[in-house]
Amino acid sequence: MTEQAATSARTPETHTAGRWALASLALSMLLSSLGTSIANVGLPTLAHAFGASFHAVQWVILAYLLASTTLLVSVGRLGDLVGRRRLLMAGLLVFTGASALCGVAHSLAMLIVARAVQGLGAAVMMALAMALVGETVPKAQTGRAMGVLGTMSAIGTALGPSLGGLLIDGLGWRAIFLVNVPCALLTLGLAYRALPADRQAPTSERARFDAIGTALLAGTLGAYALAVTVGGRGGFGGWNLVLLAAAGCGSGWFVLVESRAPSPLVRWSALRAAGVRASLGMSALVSTVMMATLVVGPFYLSRGLGLGRTSVGLVLSVGPLVAALTGVPAGRVTDRLGARRVTIAGLIAMAVGCATLSALSATLGVAGYAAAIAATTMGYAIFQTANNTAVMADVVAAQRGVMSGLLQLSRNLGLITGASVMGAVFAAAAATSDLASAEPDAVIAGMRVTFGVAVLLIASALVIAARRGTLRRAGRLVVLRSSSSR
Repeated sequence: MTEQAATSARTPETHTAGRWALASLALSMLLSSLGTSIANVGLPTLAHAFGASFHAVQWVILAYLLASTTLLVSVGRLGDLVGRRRLLMAGLLVFTGASALCGVAHSLAMLIVARAVQGLGAAVMMALAMALVGETVPKAQTGRAMGVLGTMSAIGTALGPSLGGLLIDGLGWRAIFLVNVPCALLTLGLAYRALPADRQAPTSERARFDAIGTALLAGTLGAYALAVTVGGRGGFGGWNLVLLAAAGCGSGWFVLVESRAPSPLVRWSALRAAGVRASLGMSALVSTVMMATLVVGPFYLSRGLGLGRTSVGLVLSVGPLVAALTGVPAGRVTDRLGARRVTIAGLIAMAVGCATLSALSATLGVAGYAAAIAATTMGYAIFQTANNTAVMADVVAAQRGVMSGLLQLSRNLGLITGASVMGAVFAAAAATSDLASAEPDAVIAGMRVTFGVAVLLIASALVIAARRGTLRRAGRLVVLRSSSSR
């Protein structure tokens, strides 16, 4: 009885500490997503402030995106080796310092460099926030925790444009970067007090960091990201082909080096596990589709429906708002019903939403578009929560960082690919290179074709999900047969 009483006495403190720890991880996700969305709204102001072209100030966004994307897997693996809590706090310090440098930048070049460093901090925060869930909440509540992180990421994305606009109007462009400083310091304090101490493996068991693999992967991902985001005057030219070829060669070289490395950055045995490759592939496909909604939506609302800038902004906020409201309930349902069922349900909801967008008529107006986007975004939030839970709930502790990095990487690559490929599909279907002045009928036709392609991508993800379930059942059957034969 005495031991039971002691246990029950400790339970409230442990529960409270777990909540504060999860709060620090959730704030890390919010800040990393806010870092991208809050800067987008400031591009015209930055172009005027520095007397630079719009193409030049776009590097304020690209520098952050490239740094965070290329380093996700590497920082995840580094966290597995040196300690995730320690590295997360270092990432928060880097993010804080870089945000301050962005706010005091006296030239565009200095701002771009500071944004790249800020992206490094964001990569640490994104990769390790998910990895640390396994050390802060019970396994049975993994889905809820993933839902909280997804919700905070959606809130950061939704809050960025409106908060950025208010800060620029009231305090100037520097405020959109300086606002991160007190928020990141608060998150750092929470992480220091609430996150559990790192468990260091014995010196004889510690693996070495794969510096060669890290450099190859970062170079390969950087070449691919540049190939699909930077073109000659908006087109796809010779430099894009060179960068894509470099990314292809880098991929082959990376696989060769990793197969021979004594302590590889990515262990192929982990990727061979039933469902892991499927989850990464589905994440990339689904993120590609979600980027299509961000690319096509503003043109459809402004050119197709004739809405003003304020109205467009309000309608576009429907998607992130729905995602923010869906994340936590989706996590609870995932914990109760299992990740596979909820993953398929999310994909079906996305397919319905995309199919509606592909057949949408202008006569349905804003209500029709908002309903279709709500279904698509709700499905995305459900899918992300369940898919991330399926991977992170079963991954071994020593691989949580790198696996979290791979999940975030698949999402980022999908977003980058969607911006380029789905944007190209939209422009081709609308039969114009100047979408800003396109006729309403052309924009509507472009949207229908784009989301017709999106339906095919979601259908592919559904096939992968069904196949993942078959592979897992086959793996269990093999285990049962081998056990009975003994």
